[in-house]
Parts: sequence; structure tokens; C-alpha cells
Amino acid sequence: MNRPNDHDNVDDLDPVAAYDRLARFYPEIAARRKRYLERVDALTVARIPRGSRTMLDVGAGDGKRALGIADKCGLDQVVLLEPSAEMIKERVGGEARVWGFRAEDLGRDDFHGEERNGQFDVITCLWNVLGHIRTAGKRLHILCQLERLLSPHGVLFLDVNHRYNARSYGLLRTAGRFLYDQLLPAESNGDVTVSWNLENVRCRTFGHVFTDREIRRLAGEAGFAIGERVAVDYDTGEVKPRGWEGNLFYVLRRRSSAKDSLSASQTSCTSASAIWLKKGSARTRSATSSVTGKGVGDK
Repeated sequence: MNRPNDHDNVDDLDPVAAYDRLARFYPEIAARRKRYLERVDALTVARIPRGSRTMLDVGAGDGKRALGIADKCGLDQVVLLEPSAEMIKERVGGEARVWGFRAEDLGRDDFHGEERNGQFDVITCLWNVLGHIRTAGKRLHILCQLERLLSPHGVLFLDVNHRYNARSYGLLRTAGRFLYDQLLPAESNGDVTVSWNLENVRCRTFGHVFTDREIRRLAGEAGFAIGERVAVDYDTGEVKPRGWEGNLFYVLRRRSSAKDSLSASQTSCTSASAIWLKKGSARTRSATSSVTGKGVGDK
């Protein structure tokens, strides 16, 4: 994705509005990262448990990746969560249900009534979808809701743009980021501006790139155990032995069983969701904090 050098005539947009604007270019944007996306999809397919039937894809875009994964694994019930109306209009096939609200609104009864605890055997949140959420508290809320929606033996697949990806950002820039984080640690250090310049469409939106420590903290507080972490080169799609050589792909499972789903491991999760839902009760669906996200931080 291109970053204009000047900021004239570039629209600052909410992420959902940005992807509404970019929807017709999405196949072109995805094609630029074809090898990376195909590798992540292959890693996902290889790790989906036998007997899985149901799948939720968060930030589904046009649904092509989710439906491809579902077809390969025999998943016959697929839900696409995608708040961008223009993106989901481009979806391939009509067999999947669509949840057209923002991921931040999971768990809010005033928006929808289709959610059931433990209803999905597989949940995917791919291509740094989580990076379009503006605060750690909201990211934690989303992960808590995904933990709630996951079946007892289900799996969540998550990949994020890695703040310390030296192969993408260069050794000097990555070293500078690392040192800065040691001297002045802050969640906002990973905040970036994502920009596009495609034909006559120029826009930018909020993004966030993650450290491994950040993901491990969020996952743990949401009640997940990380079963596996894989580094994937963002350009070639190759699996790399060291985290600083790529973006990070995670396999997460529920730490708690159905019996102890209200255990102490979920205390912070419950609190985070309660706080966010309470705040959210006063806002509308057009609020500016959002999630969609296909390649945030792709700079």
C-alpha cells in the first residue's frame, strides 16, 4: 500500500468507512500479499480439528478466504462478521450468514440476538483485523467475546502485523522501536497510520502493530492459552524460525473448560467487557472506533 508524501486531499476515515471506499480495489490489495495470505490460510486449514462444523470469521471482507478455508475443512455453517457494507457486497457465494456489525459490538443485545455461547468450533481473525481497534481495552473486549463464542474444544486463529518484523521494517527501524519501547513503554507505541493511494482514491485510517508480549498478555487476560506461534514472512509467505523475521500467526484455545468458565482467569475479561458494553450503550452504530481490517500497517 502506498503512503502519499503530502497530506493534501487525503481523507482521514474511520476504518469501516475506509474499507467502504476501498472495496472495489480489495482484490488488487489482496493480490499484492497473495503468498502471505495463502500461507496463513494453509496454516489455518492444517490446524482445524477434525469434526469441526461451525466457523466465525471476524473482519471477513468479501468472505473469499473464510469460505475457502471452510470448503477445504468441511465446515458447513459459516458466519461472516463484516461491518463494511461495500466489502460484504462483494462476497463470493451466498451460503454464509452475515453479521453486519462491528466486532466491538459483540455481546450487545441491543444490536443482535444471534450469538450463543460456545457456538463456533473455529474462529478466524486474520490479516491484522485486531489492529483496527484503537485501545487495548477494546481489543481485550473483543477477545473475551471470541472466547465466549468458541466451543469448549474450539480454536481461534489470529495473525497480526509484528512491530519487530525486521524483514519488513529493516533492522535499524526495528532496533529503534525496540529501544524506544524499553525506555518509554506505552500501548500507543504500536499505533500507526495506514494509507492508500489507488487511482483517484486517497485515504488513511488508524492501525496498530503488535509485539508478541502484547498478544500474549491480551490472550491470557481473555482466557486463552497460546498453543502455537508461527512467524511468516510478509513478502514471500515463508515460515521463519525467528519471530523478528515475519508477522505472527497464533493458534489459541480456551484455557477454561465449560465447567469453570467463570473462574478467576476470566475476571479481567468480564470486567473489560462490562466496562466497554456500558460505555457502548450510549453510542450509535456509526461510532468512529471500529474493526474491519485487511492488512493494517502494510506500509
